[in-house]
Amino acid sequence: MLTDSQYILERMSQGCVTLSDDAFVIDRLVKYFGNGKIRWHVEFRGHRIELTTGQLKKQPTFRRKILEQAGVLPPQRAGTDYRRWALDLRKNAIELPWRDRPVDAGFAIDRLTSHGDGRWTVEYQGKAIKFTTTKLRRQVSFRKRMLAKAKVLPPQLDPAAYRKWMDWLIQNATVADPQAGDALVTEKSWLDDLPKLAGWQDETPAKRPAGGGGNM
Repeated sequence: MLTDSQYILERMSQGCVTLSDDAFVIDRLVKYFGNGKIRWHVEFRGHRIELTTGQLKKQPTFRRKILEQAGVLPPQRAGTDYRRWALDLRKNAIELPWRDRPVDAGFAIDRLTSHGDGRWTVEYQGKAIKFTTTKLRRQVSFRKRMLAKAKVLPPQLDPAAYRKWMDWLIQNATVADPQAGDALVTEKSWLDDLPKLAGWQDETPAKRPAGGGGNM
């Protein structure tokens, strides 16, 4: 059976894609706890790679796991650099209870985009759902809007875990290009949807029938 390093060298000789430091950015690391065990899930380009703590600490094993399941090879780092990188990754992981299965296994947004002035778009399975910063940071509002607009109910997270997750999303959000034509459409769409985002009710009075309001 090939060791991790032998497997990587063999795949490299076959022309596998090796990513640079800038190109290899994981979406998030989730630390699942429960039943006396700790499990780690690396989410990367739509893949969910499960690792133990030991596998996460060993660079050859980590690179092999990503290569096997995501089809690309993470960059080779110096030993001390990798240990520091892996430690920082674990420190900033999102902590969630495992229970019988990951509570968020069926939910992962594709992208969060900032449009400036507290306007955001969550992209989920081909849908673009608009949020204000306030609505995004309130878990109840986020879950309610995702259910209404995307017909999916995100998992209920511990408040601290939700804040960590949302902080991470905002820090890694894509910034919309104001010069792009799509940005203008998005802005108009935002203005149209602003009353709903703010929670205003439609208070437009009903029109009276033509001919005046005579007695019945």
